[in-house]
Amino acid sequence: MKYSHHFFFFSFRTFSYLANMLSRRFYSTTARKLITPLTSVKHPSLQRGPYKKLDTKDLEYFSQILSPQQIVTETEPYNIDFFNLYRGSSKLCIFPTTVQQVSSILKYCNDQRLAVVPQGGNTGVSGGAIPVFDEIIINTSKMNKIRSFDPVSGIVIADAGVILEELDQAIEPHGFTVPLDLGAKGSCQLGGNVSTNAGGLRLMRFGNLHGNVLGLEVVLPDGTIMDGLSSLRKDNTGYDLKQLFIGAEGTLGMVTGVCLLTPKRAKSINVAMLAMDSFDQVQSAFVAAKRDLCEILSAFEFWDHDSVELVQNTILQDQIFPMKGKISPFYALIETQGSREDHDMEKLDQYLGQLMEKGVIQNGVLAQDTTQIKSLWQWREKIPEAITVSGTAMTYDVSMNIRLFPQMMQDVKTHFESKGLLGSRYTNILGFGHVGDGNLHIMANMHGFDQKEQEEFDDYIFNWTIKHKGSLSAEHGVGIHKVDYMIKSKNPIQLQLMHKIKSTLDKKGIMNPYKVLP
Repeated sequence: MKYSHHFFFFSFRTFSYLANMLSRRFYSTTARKLITPLTSVKHPSLQRGPYKKLDTKDLEYFSQILSPQQIVTETEPYNIDFFNLYRGSSKLCIFPTTVQQVSSILKYCNDQRLAVVPQGGNTGVSGGAIPVFDEIIINTSKMNKIRSFDPVSGIVIADAGVILEELDQAIEPHGFTVPLDLGAKGSCQLGGNVSTNAGGLRLMRFGNLHGNVLGLEVVLPDGTIMDGLSSLRKDNTGYDLKQLFIGAEGTLGMVTGVCLLTPKRAKSINVAMLAMDSFDQVQSAFVAAKRDLCEILSAFEFWDHDSVELVQNTILQDQIFPMKGKISPFYALIETQGSREDHDMEKLDQYLGQLMEKGVIQNGVLAQDTTQIKSLWQWREKIPEAITVSGTAMTYDVSMNIRLFPQMMQDVKTHFESKGLLGSRYTNILGFGHVGDGNLHIMANMHGFDQKEQEEFDDYIFNWTIKHKGSLSAEHGVGIHKVDYMIKSKNPIQLQLMHKIKSTLDKKGIMNPYKVLP
């Protein structure tokens, strides 16, 4: 493969991929030193709703419709989230295998007014899949069948509990891929992805799940099964009901089946990592990428130098950072996906060469094979894990005009530094995320855990975002973490309509209470 003279400053070498993963799950659970207090204790203002408490008669009923392997009363692993920020006190986690079982479970719980929490791979970061009090957990991990796949249209119908990566592997031999790629793809489940409207790394290429989900099978709170698994690309008859449940976080019903449109798998994938001295240069590189790489551009990620140092010191100690020379203030990762390697490489070569000539980028590296592609991606994907193993993690996924990214990061650091809290109370304040869709991830560590300190950080992040007309959640959902800020984030008419929808579909309020709606 030939490269132009512009690439004299690029370093090409093989970088080994991290072979020994800390675990199959995205975030390490072995590094936790302290178990977070119960969510109900941390949020004393929350009062348990008028729900029945689980008793022996309820267990007897569930034993009649489920096997012993589907009923778990040792619930600790299911009561806590990956980031060790939310913990419930559920006494029962049940694992249905069919939509009929889900229907029977919800009908009974609705009749008895037993509150429930739908749970998938438990990779969420806003507490949406964790009980607040003693709600029954309905885990979908045993609903893991791929029901059908059409190799002509690329439409797949799958159970809610199918793991995202396994779905991708199943359709790969047919030349297709899932339109969603997350760092947690080895653990997250399709139903949870839909329920949180997960975004991921390639949203700018494939769009979000509101566009890729063609149909849903949903069990309503009273046990009614809404079979909306249509595989039609175009159906303009009445209300598009499936959209109500995409991003609803299980507050309106429980997703049990998904009809998903999958795109053709790219024949040519190229990844480049770039070093830049300012965020203005990141923006310039992004604008040029949309212009020069348009139809093949699949991802444009960025992170700061503090992120590199933390990943290097915690996760990838034995790895050599691919960039030679000094650490730069900002890095970007560009990925292209296309059907012709020579065509794609020519466009990427010209794009990178122009950036070098104009001084937009100071250094860079272009992957030469699949191993190197994975190696470059890991420096971006390992940032959340590095934060998690460094202490109590705080994570935020806000969206805004991309011009505001550096201003927000600087304002956050300046604010807490002025109060003498930067380094003493809060450490490792990092900024990274998806430039292509205006999604900034802010993560930080807190020494130990203190609810007041958590709320102080929340207040600054969320109020700053609202003030600058951004969104509190770009892709992680509202859950319990952001519910109190919904009053500021949404206007009264929006909240009124949301409450009407909730009360209409879930009259007794049993579905994932205390979440999403204030």
